[in-house]
Amino acid sequence: MLLADKRILITGVLNDASMAFHVAKRAQEEGAEVVLTSFGRAMSLTRRAARRLPSEPEIVELDVTDTAHLDALAGTVGGHLDGVLHAIGFAPESCLGGGFLTAPWEDVAVALQVSAYSLKSLAVACRPMMTSGGSIVGLDFDNSRVAWPVYDWMGVAKAAFESTARYLARDLGPEGIRVNLVAAGPIRTIAARSIPGFEQFEDAWDQRAPLGWNVKDPTPVGAACVALLSDLFPATTGEVVHVDGGYHGIGA
Repeated sequence: MLLADKRILITGVLNDASMAFHVAKRAQEEGAEVVLTSFGRAMSLTRRAARRLPSEPEIVELDVTDTAHLDALAGTVGGHLDGVLHAIGFAPESCLGGGFLTAPWEDVAVALQVSAYSLKSLAVACRPMMTSGGSIVGLDFDNSRVAWPVYDWMGVAKAAFESTARYLARDLGPEGIRVNLVAAGPIRTIAARSIPGFEQFEDAWDQRAPLGWNVKDPTPVGAACVALLSDLFPATTGEVVHVDGGYHGIGA
């Protein structure tokens, strides 16, 4: 029971294939009280997915680009939090699939706000509820060293996401709040299906991941996130943990 007596806020649950869903499921199995967030048209999907969890959790409304939602979050959730999962990402169609040179700034700005700046926004909104410290974990796709095909401005946003996590680790560490990321291999989620050419990632992992990789199985990602949300890593922050079958360490 790694998360016994802990309260965890989890964003990004859309269906039972979502990586966030598997984090929520494993967190409940490890004893946590889970609170989900959603908003707008996605709320009905989140409610449907929530009913498939071991225990149906509370769902609060949160759009991480809405200042009013962020300002109200502590009052809406109430009580304390021991952990937060950031599983949020979005880029307009023009920013993906080969449009790197032509995507307009207005669309790029959306990708950066939703996929990178929102980590800071969420952390600041949850900070008043984490007075005893805790753990913030973000779902990542490693973009710090390489450029991927078709990922384009989402790749830039994810690189900014990784940098944001390091600066948050610096500023929140004195309060006992750890900030770490899990860089997952490709998983067939709703978000992945929106990326033109996503199958190129699947093919690459098939060839190079030494442990192998199942694009239909988010459970290893869920397990890693729960470990980081627990007390097993009390002195680890600003880290990117790769859960990708070892792909990141193989050159060719």
